[in-house]
Amino acid sequence: MSHLTLFDNGTHRNILLEDFASGGLAVQANQHLIIDGNVGMILDPGGHKVYSKVLAATTGLLGRAKLETIFLSHQDPDIVAAVNGWLMTTDATAYVSALWTRFVPHFGLDRLVESRLLPIPDPGMELKLGASTMKIVPAHFLHSAGNFHMYDPVAKILYSGDLGASIGQDYREVTDFDAHEKYMRGFHQRYMASGAAMQAWAKIVRGWILKLLRRSMVRCSKAKR
Repeated sequence: MSHLTLFDNGTHRNILLEDFASGGLAVQANQHLIIDGNVGMILDPGGHKVYSKVLAATTGLLGRAKLETIFLSHQDPDIVAAVNGWLMTTDATAYVSALWTRFVPHFGLDRLVESRLLPIPDPGMELKLGASTMKIVPAHFLHSAGNFHMYDPVAKILYSGDLGASIGQDYREVTDFDAHEKYMRGFHQRYMASGAAMQAWAKIVRGWILKLLRRSMVRCSKAKR
């Protein structure tokens, strides 16, 4: 699959690796790569079905840079199932909600690498990436009980995981949100039924300057003020 560069200022790049599992039974899932200087971070790298393709694409895009961080927004298999492969073939450190650090090993995490699966505390945290600092934002119950989004203040992109996911559209970029809403409604009514959780999340991100919202299970939306 081709990749799409979302942001590039010469030292900081944000790249979409589009759905490597298209055409089959597996749920659509996108991976994202952020490179700052000579280090990189992959977001929600996916399961075994896409592992080899995503690893090859990531290695090629990194070039001489080193994969330093693996961000896992929640515990679903389309997010974390292949994390053992990533930890065995790289020196990266993976981060997932503290709720899931005892569950992720059931996907086959080898004892040789389990020390590099680290917990994210409920309030979130910051992660250094080269000269930049990424913000891990709590988004619990949207839709996982231990769920996080990531905000890149350099590119001004909010990686919102499954929040905003849509099913059935045939376009990459959402330019008319009102027309697009019908593709989102069913997923959100079933998987994100808590208005209180949504309001808590909105209170955190309100006021941030956003250029793009990026989702694991959909293309992109231009942010509205």
